[in-house]
Amino acid sequence: MAETAAGLCRFKANYAVERKIEPFYKGGKAQLDQTGRHLFCVCGTKVNILDVASGDLIRSLEQVLVTASRALLLAQWAWREGTVARLWKAIHTAPVASMAFDATSTLLATGGCDGAVRVWDIVQHYGTHHFRGSPGVVHLVAFHPDPTRLLLFSSAVDTSIRVWSLQDRSCLAVLTAHYSAVTSLSFSEDGHTMLSSGRDKICIVWDLRSYETSRTVPVFESVEASVLLPEEPALALGVKNSGLHFLTAGDQGILRVWEAASGQCVYTQPQMSGLRQELTHCTLARAAGLLLTVTADHNLLLYEARSLQLQKQFAGYSEEVLDVRFLGPNDSHIIVASNSPCLKVFELQTLACQILHGHTDIVLALDVFRKGWLFASCAKDQSIRIWRMNKAGQVACVAQGSGHTHSVGTICCSRLKESFLVTGSQDCTVKLWPLPEALPSKNTASDGDLIPLQAQSTQRCHDKDINSLAVSPNDKLLATGSQDRTAKLWALPQCQLLGVFSGHRRGLWNVQFSPTDQVLATASADGTIKLWALQDFSCLKTFEGHDASVLKVAFVSRGAQLLSSGSDGLLKLWTIKSNECVRTLDAHEDKVWGLHCSRLDDHAITGGSDSRIILWKDVTEAEQAEEQAKREEQVIKQQELDNLLHEKRYLRALGLAISLDRPHTVLTVIQEALLRFCITWNTNSRHCHEAQAVLGVLLRHEAPEELLAYDGVRGALEALLPYTERHFQRLSRTLQAATFLDFLWHNMKLSPLPAAPPAL
Repeated sequence: MAETAAGLCRFKANYAVERKIEPFYKGGKAQLDQTGRHLFCVCGTKVNILDVASGDLIRSLEQVLVTASRALLLAQWAWREGTVARLWKAIHTAPVASMAFDATSTLLATGGCDGAVRVWDIVQHYGTHHFRGSPGVVHLVAFHPDPTRLLLFSSAVDTSIRVWSLQDRSCLAVLTAHYSAVTSLSFSEDGHTMLSSGRDKICIVWDLRSYETSRTVPVFESVEASVLLPEEPALALGVKNSGLHFLTAGDQGILRVWEAASGQCVYTQPQMSGLRQELTHCTLARAAGLLLTVTADHNLLLYEARSLQLQKQFAGYSEEVLDVRFLGPNDSHIIVASNSPCLKVFELQTLACQILHGHTDIVLALDVFRKGWLFASCAKDQSIRIWRMNKAGQVACVAQGSGHTHSVGTICCSRLKESFLVTGSQDCTVKLWPLPEALPSKNTASDGDLIPLQAQSTQRCHDKDINSLAVSPNDKLLATGSQDRTAKLWALPQCQLLGVFSGHRRGLWNVQFSPTDQVLATASADGTIKLWALQDFSCLKTFEGHDASVLKVAFVSRGAQLLSSGSDGLLKLWTIKSNECVRTLDAHEDKVWGLHCSRLDDHAITGGSDSRIILWKDVTEAEQAEEQAKREEQVIKQQELDNLLHEKRYLRALGLAISLDRPHTVLTVIQEALLRFCITWNTNSRHCHEAQAVLGVLLRHEAPEELLAYDGVRGALEALLPYTERHFQRLSRTLQAATFLDFLWHNMKLSPLPAAPPAL
């Protein structure tokens, strides 16, 4: 069994977290700074700041940059230091719904849920204006880009746009042309034109000199954001003249460019395959030439503004991670399937993200072929897809297949060659899909039509949902695990039943073949892991330790150990030979659905319902090397301690004995050192009391024969006796004198005190 491999490999003792991929954006406002180097995102009660180049989280602010909270407080942050520069009351009687800075960053406008608009002087720290007149929530405020005009624009739930004069402290105009909520305002470079967009599927161009409508452009989608483009030609976007053009982002999930003068769409972004994702936000960093868009599933996309070429992708929030896999011949990437139709591919070194579109419903499971370039996915849309990563790290879909009648919940690839894959579904069937010979070839085009896959055989395997599949290392056996509490063994490619593994009390979540032995591991909702013999289908071992369902199990250390994950959020490392859990790892806060180990067996990746993806590193060798270094250091220090004791250098020996945690040596050093010091102290009447106190402690706590066993005690006692006798005689004379004084005091007859004169 696994014991045969145990002698050929070292046992693992511990894993440590090497890297985490955590949510940094959960909806709301996202904004680029004007340099395009930093991305500011709202994540719950935090504001996260990301470095655009590396994707690293620079800082997380718990409450510049000004933030408004439901506690009716405004906080001005020095975000590079992570400190609050100033905190003040918003004075609004309801939470702040919108904020905007002017062009000089010295004035801040806030729109509240109480219908009020307030303006604040950030430098002098006081409120300058208070405008009323907006009904309901003021969800949009914006300053005119020319700070000398002192104009502020706001929009509330009445769908109108109000123009406020900071100089006159009055409302100059109310612009009414929209029939639904206004979602964005943007201004031309000369400041004479404003563009407004709304969910009424129109964009309106306003003349700010007359406050009249210049043009109404129907855009045929609910627009969440619109941006006025620089007034210069951009042939890649269909902008052929220097007239006014604008870009829209909305519920169709694509970017479009419109010519304001004609109202014509001059550019439509090519639509990605798969389910359409609504765009919820769009902003332009003019100085950096970057355009930021945000999708409804919290993905952030950065485009080059003049060509709309995709520059960067960020996955802000993965929701519930359902599966994770290492990808690439050197495990340089990971694939993540979350509660979404999109797949996410992360490059581990830089965390650069690719978002893969193709499936139309939630992706449920993943698996990677042996060489690491090809991987497969299955989803609730009843389909499977094959994807290829090229040497540049770019991933594209190359094949797809369908045939199941319900969600495809599990998938497994062939182990020896890239020749077939197997899928299991909620329709209780397993399908075997052969791969065309042209598919694994590196020369196959990945940007053409997808290669269709056809199932070679279909077998009804269980009476309930099939939760897991595993193909044996020689591609001849298939194991299935089901909600019906059994696992079954099948011969490939005919899918002929060989036997049934029965013994779990609840449904099975995972099955895995040992890489070295004829053993199958099963993980169950009953909280146990079982090892089964393939020859007679008997249960060899049972591992108990998880407090809830065991969701995934993997063989490590060449089959000598197991790594498991559970719905209790824990990972456990088991040694098969001793049936012992050698380590429990706690870094997730919810179910750990995904678990995969690297090819070199030195890393593991996990993903869970807490939206965290954690890269674990095997630190057994590092810890053993550290322990060995500590032992060698201990030996050196022990030798040094012995030398110090021999040389009677007690002060340094005492400190070294304490650092080595040698209580008996510390006692020996103290006793020997104290006896030497006591001899010196005892020769002086000023310090004799300390010497006698030490001697008293030694005599009370040590038996005479134990004291005499210490080196040099006899000589020390001979030196102590003469002075001790002299001190004793001196103290005896002092005691006699004190006794005589006490006798005199008690026998003296004092005359009575005179009586006090009577009070007047």
